[in-house]
Amino acid sequence: MLRPLLRWYNIRHLTKSTNHIFSRALTPRLFYTNQDSSLSKILQYPFTHNEITSNCVDLDTPHECIHVDEDDSPYVFTEFISSAAKLGAFDLGIQLHCTVLKMGFCSNVYVTTSLVDMYGKCGEILCAQQLFDEMPHRNVVTFSSLISGYVNAHDPEMAIEIFIVMLNMGRGPTLHSVSAALVGCAQLKDGRLGAQVHGLCLKSRFESDVVVGTSLIEMYLKSYDVEASRRVFDGVIDKNVVTWTSMISGYSLAQRPDEAMILVRSMLRLGVGANFLTYNCLLISFTFPSDFDHFKQVHCHVIRQGLESNHYLSVSLMTMYSKSSNAEDFLKICSTVKIWDQITWNGVIAGLAKLQKGKEALVCYYKMRHRGINVDVFTLVAILKAMGNIAALDEGIQTHGLVFKIGYASNLSVQNGLVSMYAKCGRIADAEKVFSSIIEHDVISWNSLLAGCAHNGYGRKALELFEQMRRTIIKPDLTSFLAVLTACSNEGLLEKGLEYFDMMRNDDSLDPPKVEHYACVVNLYARAGYIYEAESFINSMSIKPGPTVYKALLSACQLYGNKEIAIRNAPKLKELCPNDDSTYVLISNVLATGGYWDDAAGLRNLMYDKGVKKQPAYSWILSNKNGLRSHSNRICGYG
Repeated sequence: MLRPLLRWYNIRHLTKSTNHIFSRALTPRLFYTNQDSSLSKILQYPFTHNEITSNCVDLDTPHECIHVDEDDSPYVFTEFISSAAKLGAFDLGIQLHCTVLKMGFCSNVYVTTSLVDMYGKCGEILCAQQLFDEMPHRNVVTFSSLISGYVNAHDPEMAIEIFIVMLNMGRGPTLHSVSAALVGCAQLKDGRLGAQVHGLCLKSRFESDVVVGTSLIEMYLKSYDVEASRRVFDGVIDKNVVTWTSMISGYSLAQRPDEAMILVRSMLRLGVGANFLTYNCLLISFTFPSDFDHFKQVHCHVIRQGLESNHYLSVSLMTMYSKSSNAEDFLKICSTVKIWDQITWNGVIAGLAKLQKGKEALVCYYKMRHRGINVDVFTLVAILKAMGNIAALDEGIQTHGLVFKIGYASNLSVQNGLVSMYAKCGRIADAEKVFSSIIEHDVISWNSLLAGCAHNGYGRKALELFEQMRRTIIKPDLTSFLAVLTACSNEGLLEKGLEYFDMMRNDDSLDPPKVEHYACVVNLYARAGYIYEAESFINSMSIKPGPTVYKALLSACQLYGNKEIAIRNAPKLKELCPNDDSTYVLISNVLATGGYWDDAAGLRNLMYDKGVKKQPAYSWILSNKNGLRSHSNRICGYG
């Protein structure tokens, strides 16, 4: 709270002092300065609020009056206005504009161009446009300033329109105007229009300029054309850290971490130092568990350069460690964080939710609220996920009320989080109410309700929802098919489940089925008593069977007493999960059910010899303290 107040005081004091100076300078057209000072020192660029303010205060003391030539006066105003634009000092800019009008410089193209630039950088694009329209003379810099203003105001259509008008009038192009136009194309995500501007760059021989080249890279990346970005990147002669980081960011967004790593190595080898943005772009490119080794290498580089305490890098590191299910390292990163703002709290809560530590996520959420940190969409989505994981229904209902209170009830991400939270808590009716309130559903909306119905015994309803989804423009993905296959398995609908599996497998627009989908089909066969068909299906799988596949088969063997298939497949499961306690218990139970008591006992002894202990089961209960849910372990026998 103190920093905004200080900034307000500086601007207030600055504008007041400057107004006093220019009011005295109106009539004689004189500027005042100390004998040991000079005009160039006062107008030294760039400078801070304090430097300007101190110079303005010095001008209130007795001074020697010096004359400024008529030709120098516009330059003086241009420097002051440019400084106000850099600082974003809108109040000072208005006073300077008034002084310009009083002193008769409104027809000077350089002064008025600097005013257009000032209004654009201060976010007052309508004032910039009005001044532009009133100017008797305009040059290419004037057009470029207005184009940049519209780009800063996120109005790329007008920016491109003015750029075309400028070209039709025979003005330009220049490096600055082309760069601004390319930023507008990037905001529009219009690759075809950007390619036309690229052609203009080639004709004007701007393509090798680092600023234009970086703008071209960003434009093609926003248009999802990574290869075109790389061609531009290779053509830029003097690449700086911004150029390298832009290309690395492109590979990161395209989920191509290998190319991003190669680019960083080349960058460092050429002596271009990476900054925190470079490493941040590289870190977010690691999305798969197989990327974790590369991630650790990058983390070492971050530590070596002393950037580990950087605010944004800390959040990225936390996110990656939560994705890798490494709770210990995640908590270590949390302990190094120095700035606890909204971004940090969101990262911690989201990481704990991903690590299935719902209770800890709730504690952090309450601390965040207690310290007065505002809640945003990311906070709500993360905490709703944590509440769903631990079935914290009461806390979820309270959060639902907060959603309405702070005005996020119509946000799609929050609505999807509410649907998922209610569904995981078993409140399907409430989940359906939130689902019905969504104006435009996406695939996450459907999947959240589908999964909730499938896992809470509403199999028939899940099938109806799936068929309803297929009639919409939303195309089911692999998660949708997994939910409906789970519903078919729970309901014993073998033929329907096989029909959906074939539909998914034959859809060329979808990725190949995952091991979870195959496990659902095995479970379908097993629940219907078709044990041999389930084993045959496993042997015909196009991917390597996972533990869930064999566990489904062995569970069916235990249920139906099929010793033959159990003995054939038990070693395969033990090979896949040599240290998993549930694997030993399942195989032991199958052997015991088949009458192989000695083998079952030998397996239990082997389990104890390897130090594998069966984890006790637990159930959730509601604690009186803080309304949080905690779990209570109960001792379970091995029999």
